[in-house]
Amino acid sequence: MAADTSNVKVYTVNGPSAGSSSSLPDWLTRKRTSAKAKGKRAAREHVESTIELIQGFEFPEASNRIKTTRDGHHAIATGTYKPQVRVWDLDQLSLKFERHSDAENVDFIILSDDWTKSIHLQNDRTVELHTQGGFHYRTRIPRFGRAIEYHFPSCDAYVSAAGNEVYRLNLDLGRFMNPLVLTSESDDDILGVNAIDVNPAHQLLAFGIDGSGTVQFWDPRSRSRVGLLRVPYNRLVPTNDAGTTISITAISSRSDGLSYAVGTSTGHTLLYDIRSTRPSAIKDQGYGLPVKNVSWIEGGSKMAGDGLILSADKKVIKIWDRNSPAANFASITPANDLNHVHHVPGSGLLMTANEGIQMGTFYIPQLGPAPRWASFLENITEEMEDQTVRTVYEDYKFVERKELKTLGLDHLVGTPALKPYMHGYFVSLKLYETARLIANPFAYDEHREKMVREKMDKMAETRIRAKKDSAGVKVNKMLAEKILRDQEREKKRQERRKSRKAAKAATEDGMDVDGAESDEDDRPADSAEQPTLLNDPRFAQIFEDAAFQVDEDTREYALMNPSAAAQKGRRGKTAVEEEEEESDKSSSDGLGSSSESEEDEADDGSDSSDAGELNKFDPRSRPGQRNQRAQDAYDRNKQRNRLANVKLVPVRANAGASDPRADKNATFGNRRSAGSRPNARGRPDASVDGGMELSWTPSGEAVPDDDMLVAGGGSKGRKGKERRKGVEVFGMGMERGVPEEPLDMDDNQRKGRTTRRKGVRSGSKNVFRRLDT
Repeated sequence: MAADTSNVKVYTVNGPSAGSSSSLPDWLTRKRTSAKAKGKRAAREHVESTIELIQGFEFPEASNRIKTTRDGHHAIATGTYKPQVRVWDLDQLSLKFERHSDAENVDFIILSDDWTKSIHLQNDRTVELHTQGGFHYRTRIPRFGRAIEYHFPSCDAYVSAAGNEVYRLNLDLGRFMNPLVLTSESDDDILGVNAIDVNPAHQLLAFGIDGSGTVQFWDPRSRSRVGLLRVPYNRLVPTNDAGTTISITAISSRSDGLSYAVGTSTGHTLLYDIRSTRPSAIKDQGYGLPVKNVSWIEGGSKMAGDGLILSADKKVIKIWDRNSPAANFASITPANDLNHVHHVPGSGLLMTANEGIQMGTFYIPQLGPAPRWASFLENITEEMEDQTVRTVYEDYKFVERKELKTLGLDHLVGTPALKPYMHGYFVSLKLYETARLIANPFAYDEHREKMVREKMDKMAETRIRAKKDSAGVKVNKMLAEKILRDQEREKKRQERRKSRKAAKAATEDGMDVDGAESDEDDRPADSAEQPTLLNDPRFAQIFEDAAFQVDEDTREYALMNPSAAAQKGRRGKTAVEEEEEESDKSSSDGLGSSSESEEDEADDGSDSSDAGELNKFDPRSRPGQRNQRAQDAYDRNKQRNRLANVKLVPVRANAGASDPRADKNATFGNRRSAGSRPNARGRPDASVDGGMELSWTPSGEAVPDDDMLVAGGGSKGRKGKERRKGVEVFGMGMERGVPEEPLDMDDNQRKGRTTRRKGVRSGSKNVFRRLDT
């Protein structure tokens, strides 16, 4: 009968809830009884699930394997640390006993119908036999073991290990028999055997080979290989990973003797009929992780029927029908990484061994009834509805270190009162509330004022008729209006673009207008229909929660929205003003004072009259200080200008009273128009105020001006100096050329000085050269 997967519910009855975060600390998700509470009611910590089916269903660190006995009264599990074996009495729903070992357990099998006899494979190459009285016997194998199974007709325990040998330990004779030597068709050596399965119908042995992707079938009577099964490599490995090898990690046979489930290292589970080499179904776990174990779910199911398969890797448990492997009957994602999953036969209960303190137990009513020792589960499923998803902590508050310092609880770091977690701490909720009230006594008043304000705003909104599109906007209304304006603008732009394209298509030859419109219809919807901040549910809190209110009085808002800040009449401070205020604050404590700067310069031996001293100050090299010398020079110049009372508008004294040029308050245009009148020669008055463009090109000819000519045909300069013949004067007193008549010069002027000056400071310490006379 097909299973109805539309309403399958999974209830967590032990351990963290399925689907909860795997990063939750163990102390927050487990129950623990305080050792100090003797004779009193046990003090319990916060627990992730409110129902604990089996008391003490946990290990100190992690659990490796879990199985139930064939009589259904006990559960046996192995874990660490320290390595130990624990047995629970299911009728009493409590721990029966625990037994420690010297090494961590790899795998174990139960020999008897109850818990009294078992064989354990340890990770130190030893095999231990346990009885009711405790540890019974220990033996050793040549290589590190990987799996163990028991063949009841021959009393042989088969132990697989690294290598191509499977060891046989006969418990009837008490000695090792000849091992089974596995060979491959190719020349490659077998790396090891990962899984062993003994078919309950005909006792056929199946070995999962590591690295070759094959399953070998052996007959225990002839101790020889009778079949070989090879998984389809091309269907399991992508084409871009051609060098990947496939290993068989799990095998499970069905009681009908024909069906096998094979798990691979690529995360696939394949179903085979022993009479065919092709798989009848392939299931992908989805994570690409090796399959931990597979099993057939049979018997006792009320709704699911027979033929369901359970496959699990370390991330997810999937239960699916062999006829429809694409659909999942149920999918469970535990909080911790899985090591082993066991289905209680004939029921809907699953037990998991995982990397966590608490082991998990899940109940699926649609999979089967509750076990006889937990029949009450069928009556309390409604009370477990709220356990499937848990989003808040009840007794603890997470605080960061900054908030911890604000509350005055930073001195508790390192004490049991604070439990470190990620970038902060977990603190008791009662302690947090008490510290918050002490740190801020007016917290209640602020909260009350906030509630009153929200209520008043809500009442005010009822009296104001809002727009249809922004009716649900409570905060950030300006942002909502801006988004609506942008949407309207974009909508109009698209309409204009669409009309232009339609007109262009109508004018072109051989172009159909209807076809153009159909192309436009194929385009996506308008921008108004596209998800925006207003209609996207992910950003709904921006316009509903007051905590997301945009503060328009901040400097950051003014810098990002200068036009909006100007319209409100508020001018945000510029970056220069902010830096000046910061520098003033920094210099108020004595840093950058003039006395200290002068002492620093005196120590350095620098001269204050160096050229460019005022420009050598770099504010980036001395943050928080001011250039005191530049400020003093600026103040002196300002004071000097104030005393001099410089008038920037010149006044002409030679002009008449009626002349606009004589008025000091006259504008430049009035004085310029008054001075543009022509003079007696018909040219504009050159003495008028205003700009005048002049150009001068030096010439090699010395042509004197009229006012420089003197009597006798000679010429004089502006200061009355006579010009020498053959010498050209240009520029500011510069001359070029050689006079025709030599000047009268003495020997010192003609040959240069040969002795030191007398009575004056020498400009050089070089030795004067003595000329030959």
